[in-house]
Amino acid sequence: MTYERDRKSLWAINLGLGINIVLSAVKTIFGILGNSPALLAEGINSTSDVAYYVVASIFVRLATKPADNEHPYGHRQLESIASLVVGAFVVATAIAVFWDAVEKIWKLLNGQLETLGAHPFALWVALSTVAIKIFLFFYVRRLGKETRNPIVDALAYDHRNDIFSASAASIGIYFGQHGLPWLDPLAGALVALLILRTGIFILRESSVELMDAVPSKELAEQISTLIQNVRGVQQLEELQAHRFGPHLTVNLTIGINGTLTVSQGDQIATEVEGLIYEKIPSMSHVHVHYHPAEATRKNMSIDDMLAETRKQVAQHGHLHE
Repeated sequence: MTYERDRKSLWAINLGLGINIVLSAVKTIFGILGNSPALLAEGINSTSDVAYYVVASIFVRLATKPADNEHPYGHRQLESIASLVVGAFVVATAIAVFWDAVEKIWKLLNGQLETLGAHPFALWVALSTVAIKIFLFFYVRRLGKETRNPIVDALAYDHRNDIFSASAASIGIYFGQHGLPWLDPLAGALVALLILRTGIFILRESSVELMDAVPSKELAEQISTLIQNVRGVQQLEELQAHRFGPHLTVNLTIGINGTLTVSQGDQIATEVEGLIYEKIPSMSHVHVHYHPAEATRKNMSIDDMLAETRKQVAQHGHLHE
C-alpha cells in the first residue's frame, strides 16, 4: 500500500514537471514572438514551477528511505518539508506577480509603457494553458486525496493558481488587442492576491504537520471508543499522537487494577495495541503504558471516561500532544 502511495505521488510530480517544461518553453517563445508580455510572464511562472517541481521530486524520493538509527520513524516528514518549499515558492511568485502588475499599471498611467497588441496565437496558447491546468488540478487533487500526501495537495493548489494566472493572462491579451491594455496588469494583481492566499494556506497546513498538531478530534474519539472493548482497562489518562507522512504513531497511558500482575497488565496492553492496529490502518506504531488506576477514578465507567475524553477534546480540539 505504501509503495502504491509513493508511486502515485511521484506520478503526480513527474506529470506536472513534464507538462510545465513544455508549457514554459511554448509560452516563453510565443510570448516573445507574439509580442505578449502577459504570456511571457506566464512562461516565466511555468519556469519557476519547473524549479520547485524538481525540488519536490527530490524530497519525495528521500522521504521513501526506510527508518534508520537516527530516524527510527522513517523520513516521511520530508513530505511536509517539501510542501513548505512549494508554499514558499508560491508566496514568492505571488509577490513578484503583484509587484510586476503594479509597476505596469503605473507605467501605463504615466505613458511610459505602450502595447502594440499581441498576436492572436498568443491568446490561444493562454486559453490552452487554462484547459490543461483545469484537468491537472482535478486529477492531482484526486491523487492527493488518495495518497494523503501534503506535497501532492500543495501541487494541486499550485495547478489551481495557474488556472487563475492563465485566465488573467487571457483576459489581458484579449483586451490588450482591443485597446484596453490596463486590464492585463489589473487582472494580474488580483490573481497575485489569490495566489498569495493559497501560498499562506499551504505554509500553514505544512507547519501543522511538522508541529505534530495531532491527534484530531475524530482520532481521539475513535481510540477512546475502541478501548471500551478491552476488559481490564479502567481509565484512559493520556493520549499522544504524531504523524509521519501517511502514518501515525500513538502513545497512550491506561489505568488498570493495581492488584494485577505485571504479566496480566502486559496482556491488557498488548490487547489494546492489537485492537488499534486492526481498526486504524494508518497506524505504524502503538505504545501503551499502564499503571494502577487513580483511586479517585477507579469507579468511573468506560462510558464516563469516554465522556470525559470528549469533553477534553471539545475544550482543546485534541488531547495531549
